[in-house]
Amino acid sequence: MAKVIWHGLIVVLLTVVTQIGGIAWLVGLWFRRPFLWFLPIYVVLTIAVGFIVPVFGRVPLPCSADGALQSQSYLYCALNRHYVTPEMYDLATDLSDHMEQKFPGTITQTLDGGFPFVTGFPLLPHLSHDDGEKLDFAFYWADENGEYLPGVNRSLIGYWGYAKGPTECPVRWSDLRWDFPVLNARWPAYEVEYQRLSVALRYLAEDVRTGKILVEPYLSERAGVSHDKIRFQGCRAARHDDHIHVQL
Repeated sequence: MAKVIWHGLIVVLLTVVTQIGGIAWLVGLWFRRPFLWFLPIYVVLTIAVGFIVPVFGRVPLPCSADGALQSQSYLYCALNRHYVTPEMYDLATDLSDHMEQKFPGTITQTLDGGFPFVTGFPLLPHLSHDDGEKLDFAFYWADENGEYLPGVNRSLIGYWGYAKGPTECPVRWSDLRWDFPVLNARWPAYEVEYQRLSVALRYLAEDVRTGKILVEPYLSERAGVSHDKIRFQGCRAARHDDHIHVQL
């Protein structure tokens, strides 16, 4: 019984984190040493999903380190968290092309999108990334001299490396508004590159495909952009001064 519970917990964990990882583990149980078989099975399934998923209305975002649109980390692709609808894919591509035209050499980086299958399947810890119509973009960052840093972020995964600004939200243990002060003290002292942020926010807000943009109010104010689509996510949701949340 303990063995069944152990494997069950592994399946649940892998499913929550990658969606298809639980299936890979179950297939591996047919072999003598499932732990050794898990990775190759998972890799094969991940590659296969990229070809199958368009039938289900999702497409993968770019995973390579080339081009104006890139994944901030290979981790998002490895965990199958980079799938979006074709319309969101086009919006992300158009944004990156626009930014590269305005500022040659600019790299627009994507973070979490969604899982490949099943509308309504949660992409934790996000509250709404469950249909391929939401996508997070990393900020454009600059060094202490104000020089843009292409493809560079404050944190290793694009999240949790916060900009510095005011908030009126109270500290509550039950909220998802994590501060991670120890981590942020260790990250480089980069600043948001507001010129690029301003252009990106304005482009997204004026695009008819965009339904909502979530970002901390002080960032849009500093960027000089105001629009009905640009909103505050609320105090109970995760902070949005480390990324831009966009949904159709």
